[in-house]
Amino acid sequence: MYIGIPKEHRPFEYRVGITPAGVALLTALGHHCLVETGAGMGSGFSDQEYEHAGARITFDVEEVFRRADLILKVQRPTEEEVDWMRGDQVVMALMMLVSTRESRIRALQEKGITAVAFELIEDENGKFPVRYPLSQIGGRMTAQIAAQYLQNNKNGKGILLGGIAGVPPAEVVIVGTGVVGTHAAEAFIGSGARVILMDNDLNKLQAAYEKFDGRVTTMLSHEVNLARVCTFADVLVGALHVPRQRVPQIVTRAMVRSMKPMSLIIDMSIDQGGCVETSRPTQHDQPVFVTEGIIHYCVPNMPGVVGRTATHAFLNAAMPYIQLVAELGIDEAVARNADLQKGIVMQAGELVPVL
Repeated sequence: MYIGIPKEHRPFEYRVGITPAGVALLTALGHHCLVETGAGMGSGFSDQEYEHAGARITFDVEEVFRRADLILKVQRPTEEEVDWMRGDQVVMALMMLVSTRESRIRALQEKGITAVAFELIEDENGKFPVRYPLSQIGGRMTAQIAAQYLQNNKNGKGILLGGIAGVPPAEVVIVGTGVVGTHAAEAFIGSGARVILMDNDLNKLQAAYEKFDGRVTTMLSHEVNLARVCTFADVLVGALHVPRQRVPQIVTRAMVRSMKPMSLIIDMSIDQGGCVETSRPTQHDQPVFVTEGIIHYCVPNMPGVVGRTATHAFLNAAMPYIQLVAELGIDEAVARNADLQKGIVMQAGELVPVL
């Protein structure tokens, strides 16, 4: 099988679709890997490393898309990349179709593409093994981002996350006790902040309370409690995840308006539409905007700027599925692996119904 690994052409995306070690595994099985020059640069992998692993390097980006039977990407293809595809190919990437423009979906359909969404591969326990490490990274990044945007030089409130003797720490509210939320809580606790974890599932709150040995305050995330915490939160982290759907906007504009001036919202659900009414996607060069007097940080690809860590992390989980598709072809791989089947969002140009 011919496997194409293009450079990610979206701004501030430094991850790459496979590591040199992954290429070595695939070429040892007889597959041909075609890597766009510079594809691994953001993750610290040189063209020479890919060549030593058995790949062929090309300076022609269109060739990667045109010749490949299987295309390995991090983010879904751009409009230009879809144009370069010959059609009837398999793409494995973080597709995020719930937040994709209809025109982009139609373009993939017209090409007859089969798309595997890494973020929707789901095991028998209801876990998302490829999404998991990226969610871990995103959660852990929230504390370092919050620390920056609470500083005066970032137009923040001038608050130290952990406080000091005689001065209280920042008040941090995290909505959602999934992977992102619990790892965000861990990072904020480590920074010395006071943390409130919210969820609408009492069992999840109990598990979180026990996990952190009582070092967090837990609250049910209904409308009254959300309105209450917004009045005093220095940092509000939206960490909702609803598989295969847009997340609900549970934090309203009125709640945002009630927050103390220049408080910070980090909407980690923005790749699924955002859970805060005032959120909109941003990029790493201009990651924040101010609405209703509140700083909003809404970058969908946060792990993209820790390219080496994120690439290794997600490929540790994704590689077995990539190898299965390469060895068996997409139809047989899906027939044999129920986890992979749940990740199919488009089959030969036809959208696959939500499972």
